[in-house]
Amino acid sequence: MKMKMFTMLCVLSFGATASFAQKGVEDGSRFGHGEDSVRCLQNISIYSEYVKTDNFQDAYKPWKAVFTEAPVAQVSTYTNGAKILRALIAASKDGAQQKAYLDELMAVHDQRIKYLDQLNKLVKTPATKGSILGMKAHDYIVFSGANADVNKAYEMVKEAVDLEKANSDYFMFQDLMDISSRKLKVDNAHKEQFIQDYLTASSYADEAYKKATKKRDQQLLKTAKDNVDAYFINSGAATCGNLQAIYGPKVEQNKTNLDYLKQVITVMQLLKCTEEEAYFAASEAAHAIEPTAATAAGCGYMYFKKGDIDKSITYFDEAINLEQDVAKKADYCYSAAMVMFSKKQLSKAKQYANKAISFKNDCGKAYILIAQMYASSPNWTDEPALNKCTYFAAIDKLQRAKSVDPSVAEEAQKLINTYSAHTPGDEDLFFLGLKKGNSVTIGGWIGETTTIR
Repeated sequence: MKMKMFTMLCVLSFGATASFAQKGVEDGSRFGHGEDSVRCLQNISIYSEYVKTDNFQDAYKPWKAVFTEAPVAQVSTYTNGAKILRALIAASKDGAQQKAYLDELMAVHDQRIKYLDQLNKLVKTPATKGSILGMKAHDYIVFSGANADVNKAYEMVKEAVDLEKANSDYFMFQDLMDISSRKLKVDNAHKEQFIQDYLTASSYADEAYKKATKKRDQQLLKTAKDNVDAYFINSGAATCGNLQAIYGPKVEQNKTNLDYLKQVITVMQLLKCTEEEAYFAASEAAHAIEPTAATAAGCGYMYFKKGDIDKSITYFDEAINLEQDVAKKADYCYSAAMVMFSKKQLSKAKQYANKAISFKNDCGKAYILIAQMYASSPNWTDEPALNKCTYFAAIDKLQRAKSVDPSVAEEAQKLINTYSAHTPGDEDLFFLGLKKGNSVTIGGWIGETTTIR
């Protein structure tokens, strides 16, 4: 009996004409009036039942009637409509039919945006134009495949991400980089914008990940961020030479454009291209307009490359003072230590390395640098065996680096193996009255107490 009634409703629904198309929008009603509303409700009931059983083929016609005649009846008209059309595209083997269904799917998203204000009044959690546009772009990219119009897809997904920012759905970050990288392959002039797209997608994905509270959301965003990075790395655009070629000529033209200069500095720091002239020029120009830690550091690198150590250290000191982020403070201290080490000013180099550790106690690279300083200048006394004990102090620092920072463990262990070959043997220590387990203080600028082993 239930099936007979359902069949009768189908006949009633399909037999009626769409004489009241969109009257619900015109007069403020959701379903129309009289027979119109009856037919609308029947169609909603019919296609909803089919959707529940994944019978998308039979759901299509009654759904299409609701979509056409009552565009503000339900939000589910659009969510179910998208589900129906995606299934029909996937099931069809006919290219022309797939294209027709895809056009309809695009129209679903467009119409939902058109009536978004009315539809949002029907739900507790309103949708946004950016989120719908992002899904539209995603559907277009997925179902167009290699036939996608790259420029059309790019415009859609870029507008969506620009609207949603860190609130974008995770796939929107991936889609932006996917399409931007495809655009780069056919348009070399897109290279600078591609790099900016990477910065945008990466930054928003990071922000979204930090805000996410559900484990599943965190996993999806982590994967999205990894994919964003992969698109960038595999693009071939992520080289210092490319950045120099892109930004070199433009920095001079934009010497008073602070926003542009900051973008150059950010990109080149991110990709560790701080040895390029474009980075130096952008940093000095930006520093003259608005001194910041980043611009000061850029000037510090520049003057180091030019061989002016005093100016280099002056700028790194300024960067350390201006920076608020302690991890970045540590990085600037480390850079200053490297500058001093390169000029064999070991005592000052050690001071900066220790300062880096004071800001970031797991700064393994700073411990390694101190160890390298010790090993580079082990002689502090006339007694050769005691000088060899300096390597014990160096190994202490390397062990510390391993314990606080797993990312440098391999490098630290290689140095431990190297330095261990230079420590004194038992016979060297015997005549000094020393043996394993004894403490010895390394003099001079090192000033460390270590244990013989």
